[in-house]
Amino acid sequence: MKNYFKILMAFVLVAIAFFACSNDDNSGNDGDGVTTNQAPSSFAVSVTSITETTASINWTEATDADGDTVTYTVTLQGSELASSLSVLTLDVTALTPSTNYSGTVVSSDGNGGSSSAPFSFSTASTTSSLHLAFAEFDTDNTDIMLSGSNVVIESNGLPNHTSPYWSNTTERTAVDPMGNTLVTPAAAVNHPLFVEPTVTSYEMMAPGNIDDFVGSYTLTVSANPQLAATSTSTGLGPIGIAVSGSMIYNDEEGPNIPLNSAVGSLDYTAAHTGPQSYHYHLETKAWSNDDDALIGIIADGFFLYGRKCNSNNDYPTDLDVSGGHTSTTQHSEGASEYHYHIQNEPFLNQFYILFPGDYQGTPSNIQ
Repeated sequence: MKNYFKILMAFVLVAIAFFACSNDDNSGNDGDGVTTNQAPSSFAVSVTSITETTASINWTEATDADGDTVTYTVTLQGSELASSLSVLTLDVTALTPSTNYSGTVVSSDGNGGSSSAPFSFSTASTTSSLHLAFAEFDTDNTDIMLSGSNVVIESNGLPNHTSPYWSNTTERTAVDPMGNTLVTPAAAVNHPLFVEPTVTSYEMMAPGNIDDFVGSYTLTVSANPQLAATSTSTGLGPIGIAVSGSMIYNDEEGPNIPLNSAVGSLDYTAAHTGPQSYHYHLETKAWSNDDDALIGIIADGFFLYGRKCNSNNDYPTDLDVSGGHTSTTQHSEGASEYHYHIQNEPFLNQFYILFPGDYQGTPSNIQ
């Protein structure tokens, strides 16, 4: 009987020691010795704003089912760049041009749980010459030059083609939204590029002539534009510069005023004068009509082409919401690159809006 109790006591002591050891070991639990810890959820990483020497690493939030605080560690080429981050982005500098990079973002909950997501990107090459598309821009109305990794486009805002909006010997009047009568006086002689209105009329034309607007416009864009993590809506005023030298506008005539109300004032190439300049809203038939011609450059640095794509001589079927896609163009020397198209979607059953979408790159202001 004594031996029985000795054996029973020994068993109890071993069991107590076992459970005591188990309670001291927190691996695999949530720090309370009881609850099994759950690792942070999976997440995604993207790399944006890539230049020759910089990039922005961005990731979505990793959530933790246990309510633990999640922090992030970023490694690049096997070396740790930053740790214990609570933000969802990290800007990287001092990179080497034309180089492939890879790395990992690791999320940690502080209790041994973690998840990771890889990323890779290539820095842009050092630009030594202008993109071939810039050769299409009128050299009398625009000056285009490289400035480090950027391209600077300067324009006088004037077109290089005919229009009834050049100064002419016909006086015309218009009434603005406030009810004021605006008079465009007659000139002594017709401008050499003046033509009589056809699709519009003197009565429907907007006030002001092309040569009444004396000024300059400057747009600075990256020589290697990249798609942004999020799109940006366009605003009123210039959103791009056409190859003719004049400005590109979006599909609004004014604040909350649709273009429909102003279509009657547009000339044969879908342009008219406005408070700032002569500018285009619709397909520019002075040089592009249902084709793949270059229209101009949008303020985020991507080129805008006609309704057809040079890569297949047909209407592209893979355009995003802004009319953009990645393919070869007549100016890309066989390489595929992102660019916009006039979308082949009729407006008022007969027109085609130049750019009704959002910027898919990072836009600069046209000064």
